[in-house]
Amino acid sequence: MPFIPITKREREEMLQKIGAGIDEIFSTIPENIRFRGEINLPPPLSELEVYKLLKEISQKNRSLICFAGGGVYDHYIPSVVDHILSKPEFYTAYTPYQPEVSQGTLQAIYEYQSMICDLTEMEVSNASMYDGATALAEAIFMAAGINGKRKILISDAINPLYKEVIKSYIADSFTLKFIPINKNGETEINKISVDNDTAAIVVQHPNFLGILEDVFEIEKIIHSKDAIFIVSFDPISLAILKAPGDYNADIATAEGQSLGLPMNFGGPYLGIFTSKKDYIRHMPGRIIGKTVDSEGKRGFVMTLQTREQHIRRERATSNICTNQQLCALAAAVYLSLLGKSGLREVAYQTTQKSHYLYKLLIDYGLEIPYKGKFFREFVIKINNVDKIIKKAAERGFLAGIDLGKFRPEWENNLLVSVTEKRTKEEIEKIAEILKGN
Repeated sequence: MPFIPITKREREEMLQKIGAGIDEIFSTIPENIRFRGEINLPPPLSELEVYKLLKEISQKNRSLICFAGGGVYDHYIPSVVDHILSKPEFYTAYTPYQPEVSQGTLQAIYEYQSMICDLTEMEVSNASMYDGATALAEAIFMAAGINGKRKILISDAINPLYKEVIKSYIADSFTLKFIPINKNGETEINKISVDNDTAAIVVQHPNFLGILEDVFEIEKIIHSKDAIFIVSFDPISLAILKAPGDYNADIATAEGQSLGLPMNFGGPYLGIFTSKKDYIRHMPGRIIGKTVDSEGKRGFVMTLQTREQHIRRERATSNICTNQQLCALAAAVYLSLLGKSGLREVAYQTTQKSHYLYKLLIDYGLEIPYKGKFFREFVIKINNVDKIIKKAAERGFLAGIDLGKFRPEWENNLLVSVTEKRTKEEIEKIAEILKGN
């Protein structure tokens, strides 16, 4: 929206109309935190001058070759994705409160849901959520709503940022128990203790360390006690790995950024949320369905939107009231463009190139602390991680993620990720940088 300033006279008229002064309006702000000095602002600039200044500032940005991951990945995005998103009928993406008048928007969401169900082999997808972290937290609430239990087991190998979001969402509502990681970087299956009070078990596959979990064995343990199996997955990996529906996950969520969305300094992103059809009325968010009108013509409707503004608060599944529809559209366009064979090629190149870098680093004598099977990223142990990251940045590379920032036992561990965009030359250069430790 444009900034429309007001004059001093207009401000006085507004205050007179409401019968209050400026001090009265801000009376709830404690005096000791109010700023009473003069703001040191530069002189005003014309539009042309502002444009020139911002362009000069933007030219200071550096574009680094990315070997960092941890949930956000540097995949190639076909130019047509942005072209379609920029169409005015899509760009204002919020679903209206009379949704049936927006058939194009509803169809786009329906197609997105259908593609996500095909990708995950799950029976139902909602119209998307804020991001992967909040989708996973909502999945826990959903599981507890299904079976009424309050104990949640969470793998210690899930993304630490997801873990923090879960804690923020849940507060004191549930009892959280964390399952330790074994020497291979996998969830320690022997430490999974499911009892009759367990609502759900949460696993990430591939996990935050990049390692593939034994999801089939974990599923047997979970369902032996009628608990809910929640998995957070990597959408690209499903082109070559078994899908959540194949290993009988009850609820499957994901961060959808890798499906046609830029890294964007942390967002906005896309929360993918799927489940078994039996649990559809417990799902948060919105679900778009297909129907026919009185004349037999195809139409799209907002089938479910069970949130607290539409039904009794105590009956609501969630307070999630919107979707990341523009981001979901990007995912739908991306999946449509690539198709099954194209997505499989992206996944294949991603895993082959990451394993090529892995082998190079082993040949150079670097230590690999977790030796489980991985899809796209893995951990290396090096001294002076900060120094290595800075050295790589000076040479135009984003080397990876310093895991020591998340947990003390991960000190001197670097999480490295590779996508299909990385060339053989780039991979060999980053290997040389890491070797020089």
